[in-house]
Amino acid sequence: MNISQQFAPPFKLISPYFIIGIFVLSFSTFLLFGMDISTAHSLNSSTLAWVHIFLLGFVMMIIFGAMAQLVPVVLEVGHFAVDLYYIIYPLLFIGTVLMGIGFYYFPTLLPFGGIIAFVAFSIFLFETFLTILKVKKLNFIITTVLIANIFLLFGLIIGIVLALGYSGILDVEIYKLLKAHVFLVLVGYVGITIMGMSLVLLPMFWLSHSFSWIYVKSALTILCFGVLLIVLSSFINIKFIEYSGYILSFTALILYFFQIFIIYKTRVRLEVDIYFKSMVFSYFCLLISIIMGIIYIFNPYHNLLLTLSWLAIFGFITFVITGHMYKIVPFLVWFERFSPFVGKKKVPMLSDMVPVKSANMQFFFSTLGVMISAIGILFGVDSIFKSGISLLSIGAIFLLKDILYMIRFK
Repeated sequence: MNISQQFAPPFKLISPYFIIGIFVLSFSTFLLFGMDISTAHSLNSSTLAWVHIFLLGFVMMIIFGAMAQLVPVVLEVGHFAVDLYYIIYPLLFIGTVLMGIGFYYFPTLLPFGGIIAFVAFSIFLFETFLTILKVKKLNFIITTVLIANIFLLFGLIIGIVLALGYSGILDVEIYKLLKAHVFLVLVGYVGITIMGMSLVLLPMFWLSHSFSWIYVKSALTILCFGVLLIVLSSFINIKFIEYSGYILSFTALILYFFQIFIIYKTRVRLEVDIYFKSMVFSYFCLLISIIMGIIYIFNPYHNLLLTLSWLAIFGFITFVITGHMYKIVPFLVWFERFSPFVGKKKVPMLSDMVPVKSANMQFFFSTLGVMISAIGILFGVDSIFKSGISLLSIGAIFLLKDILYMIRFK
């Protein structure tokens, strides 16, 4: 994998995505104090509001910022129109706010928020597809980016239909379409994006080499079929197709987990830093959620579904993102702010830019909060869940402080 900084955009373009994303993560963590475990459901308005605020304002915001940096670096071509990223994040943020308010208080705002968010996503997809067209030869990573964005496109179309249906403008079967929307966006886009980018970032940060990609390539193919079957089952309502999709999806995740384990075993860098600990915890949460998902297929217990969703979203996805930010943010800041002075005067090391003690405090409170909250969800005890959220909130404050410290490092 050839990685070049020649085509990387300026950090001032990317930093708003990271700052807004971490602010939204902290805000959404505090919002969980108002959630009652006994009423949490996929069609509950407060649940839908929190999920969209968290996924759009944090997960998608950070991914878009990271992809602005990673796509041209990995593809080794310049952006088609990099300045479009200056309008994506304000539109996405406004759309997220309106959708959150719409789910919580005024459903009539949902179409407006949904359309604004759709415009932000459309600009991102338009720019990404045209950037990919500049590539002369496709490789595995580029293929994952292409497939992930195709899933995102169809997920967005269904999302707009759902927003119109939830606000009463259209008459649609919300639950059936919701399943297709969730799998297209969360599994099809976010899952495949993490799957592809981790094959670039993990070997780079762990100095892993000489390993086969056969497991993750198989996982990608199987996951695509799994998502397609689940989306198909949303329209034709055949249980065999639906459960076949679930089984294929979990099989793909198991293969992906095994691929990560191989990368871990072949690593040269043995330093146990905040990045290493975050990755280990994130993949531990993925493993537990996979096991719970397999159990759920045969024993559909509602709290089990909520728990595995919690571990997959707040345990796996969140820690994959935040762990990488402790590596990516210092590097981008150092590259732009200090690399021109190398050989001319003393410049800081990358490790000097990471607040180690604060990062470890963030990791301690956040991991403990995720696990305690998961126990509260599994057994339906709201007091245990809120205890975990209290710890998560402290961890979110540490994380926000750390990211701002690294971005402002001089």
